[in-house]
Amino acid sequence: MASEPVRTRGARSAEPSEHTEEPPGAVSTLTRVLRRPEVGAAVAAVAVFAFFAAMTRTFLTPGGVATWLDSAALFGIMAIAVALLMIGGEFDLSAGTMVGSTGLIVGILTTHSGVNVWLAVVLALAFALLVGAGNGLLVMRTGLPSFIVTLGTFFVLQGLNLAVTKALIGQVAVQGLDRVPGFYDVKWIFGSTVVAFGTVFQVSIAWWIGLAAVATWILLRTRAGNWIFAVGGAQTSARQVGVPVLTTKVGLFMTTAAAGWLAGMLQLFRTSTVQASTGVGQEFIYIICAVVGGCLLTGGYGSAIGAALGALIYGMTYQGIVFAQWDNNWLKTFLGVMLLAAVLVNTYVRRRAEVSR
Repeated sequence: MASEPVRTRGARSAEPSEHTEEPPGAVSTLTRVLRRPEVGAAVAAVAVFAFFAAMTRTFLTPGGVATWLDSAALFGIMAIAVALLMIGGEFDLSAGTMVGSTGLIVGILTTHSGVNVWLAVVLALAFALLVGAGNGLLVMRTGLPSFIVTLGTFFVLQGLNLAVTKALIGQVAVQGLDRVPGFYDVKWIFGSTVVAFGTVFQVSIAWWIGLAAVATWILLRTRAGNWIFAVGGAQTSARQVGVPVLTTKVGLFMTTAAAGWLAGMLQLFRTSTVQASTGVGQEFIYIICAVVGGCLLTGGYGSAIGAALGALIYGMTYQGIVFAQWDNNWLKTFLGVMLLAAVLVNTYVRRRAEVSR
């Protein structure tokens, strides 16, 4: 019974087009469209696609499409989870290092300790979920900003990745995982490929699309999704009407950590190697993709599809610059401009929606 009151408080500002009943004709069609968080990202994705399609022939070839889709998928998987967390009003700066941490756990356990590869994968997932739960509990129990808590976790994991790996195996990279018994059985799930249109597509693309669909369904069609919008938009009100705030937020942190594990497995079983520096610094790209996709930094508003589109924009730009043979340093400039533009557009859309309500 708690989900209905929350929709009129927490989720109303987050998803007005889905949860607000208005008289026919009260709001213009343009305003209804603008209220969707992913609209700006969709327009930007079309523009970026058209630009690079015109600039280089390689971009539209089957091989080119497979390349930028795969690049977008690896970032998109994380961006979707980060977007859910941001809608819930929190950040996770340890998401990037989790990718490397889980890969190192599997690599070290299988190549140097003789642990079964399936068991190592499960243990890596358990580690990720434990860290995610710890982040969530620290944030909720101490009242500290998630930015500070997860920044601390970021440095802890980064130090462990370097120091522990070097202490155990004498170097900061694990190689030769493809020689471990059972490697190719697991590779079928995380590192397999599909040949279509004469080129190879990575399984990561399917994971990305599937997660975007599941996350969108959760946000818009389930009580848990309503809770996510509620705790991000009006945490105090949500708690007063019975929303399990602690469970919801801890679950979101665990989801982000699990996404880090998945991204780590996808990279590990594709290349059969992992370094201690894997994933470091990429957490900001995940956040940028989520913001470009319509997430507000203040929480309570956003879209999983938007985050997936934000990652698509990044993937197309990253590979488009390579195809056009430009200086890769321009990518950082583009990311900065894209972030600023997204914040301005999202702010405009939110104000437009509030005025028209």
